[in-house]
Amino acid sequence: QVQLVESGGDSVQPGESLRLSCTASVSIYTFGAVGWYRQAPGRQREFVASLTNGGVDNYPGGVKGRFAVSRDTAKNTVYLQMDNLRVEDTAVYYCNSPRGVENDEWGRGTQVTVSA
Repeated sequence: QVQLVESGGDSVQPGESLRLSCTASVSIYTFGAVGWYRQAPGRQREFVASLTNGGVDNYPGGVKGRFAVSRDTAKNTVYLQMDNLRVEDTAVYYCNSPRGVENDEWGRGTQVTVSA
């Protein structure tokens, strides 16, 4: 079974940075695109960033300019660099493929906590 595994979450203070990793058991090009999502307590899961095989990235307005997605194909890994973190960025972060989202199949995620 193809898996995408998230890691890198931590507890940080506002204004600090974190880099999350999403590592696949196969080439990341297998998926067509890889997306990052997050779910805060009591809220629905929301889209955070995505990167297509062609290198096109996309972000919602709330994180644009602070978050950046990149990849290392040799490591089958997609990264989410998060700068200038805010308390409202606190959530469990997930990565997923379009098919995984469509099938509502999610990994364990990685916890990011931003607090003073």
